[in-house]
Amino acid sequence: MPGDPWNTAEAREFIEQRRPGALIRLGREHRNWTLAALGDRLGCSPATVSRLERRARVVDLTLVHRAALEVGVPRHILVHSLAPPAPNVSAATRVTASSHVEEDPMRRRTLFAATAVAGPAALLMGLDEALADTPAPTGAGALDTRLATARELYDKGAHGPLLAALPGLIGDGHAAAASRRDLDQARLSSVYSLAASVLSKLGSYEQARLAADRARTWAEVSGSPLASAAAARELAIVLRHQDRTAEAQRLMAAAASGVEATGLRTDAAASAYAQMLCTLAYTAARGGHRAQALAMTEEARRAARRLPSSAPAGRLFPITPAAVDLYAVGVHWALGDAGAALEAGKDLRPEQFPTAERKARLGTDMARAWWAWQRPEQAAQALLSAYRSSPGEVRDRPAIRNIVTELAERHPRVTGVRELESAVRRQAV
Repeated sequence: MPGDPWNTAEAREFIEQRRPGALIRLGREHRNWTLAALGDRLGCSPATVSRLERRARVVDLTLVHRAALEVGVPRHILVHSLAPPAPNVSAATRVTASSHVEEDPMRRRTLFAATAVAGPAALLMGLDEALADTPAPTGAGALDTRLATARELYDKGAHGPLLAALPGLIGDGHAAAASRRDLDQARLSSVYSLAASVLSKLGSYEQARLAADRARTWAEVSGSPLASAAAARELAIVLRHQDRTAEAQRLMAAAASGVEATGLRTDAAASAYAQMLCTLAYTAARGGHRAQALAMTEEARRAARRLPSSAPAGRLFPITPAAVDLYAVGVHWALGDAGAALEAGKDLRPEQFPTAERKARLGTDMARAWWAWQRPEQAAQALLSAYRSSPGEVRDRPAIRNIVTELAERHPRVTGVRELESAVRRQAV
């Protein structure tokens, strides 16, 4: 295999065009491998390899990484080819008005009012456009502060304002990551992880998959094990919703091992490890792997024992012993054992959870268990508790809206059902 295929005009063109598939083809042909030969190494068909090489858009980031490793694409070249193009404002669309116009208070109030009344479709479309074409930087302020504010919006269940804020964060995150500093790149990964999380919650799984893939790419560039763990978790959640639980389990097992390999010397690392185990347990439960799900739940409890009962503000994985117990409710529910789920959650109270999102999650998880146990009265009360903590957790999540709809159809006279039905009929997000 003479020569270096990566130091050629063709390779440089593929890198600048953001075509990782074409780079994989270049490496395969440099090795004189057929499509079938590479497919055998990857465990997939020649047709799958062919599609991987021809597509401009990355559909399966894990397969891209595996194929690139097989054919010898250097890591820095692959990462560059996966990164979205830098934001670009054309001369035709650039704002030429004075800076006084940009800072005009009336203009800001108009923009804020437009955001407040924008429907979910418009807000999701804005984020979708930001994922397809990186926005120009806004220069709106310190990215760390704005990312913390965005996380607070998520914790409150304020999905609409969060969706409105994310495109600007993506644009400014890319501008900051141009510094090539690890911290800036990890921060951009966190922006994409947050985007993936809210998109998954709202049932927009294709966009969530794209955001999670971007988060993984930038986490890998940054070298941050915690950013990598967060990105892997978001991707696993998307895969789980797409009924690809086996892939999600493998991904989460690798992520948990990666965090464990850090030595867990800090509370931040220990909380990340406990969170990985919780997600792995729930993923295993959704895949029907009872023994593994229960074993991972117990391991998560052991890992969380050293953690404080209240996580410090700003922690990437704010897991606590009570939060692990809440995951146990979901694990038993996913295993089809509503009685065990109710038992696991019987001593949990909203005041044990610091954020509105977690308080509401207690209500929705218990409601699912009560509904599976055929107790509509208790299910309705749990959903009302969740709604009063965070309306978005009931109103915006498709699976929870479905329970409300079924309650209204089957048990319209149960106390609280009419209030819930009215709530979910309001404009979502």
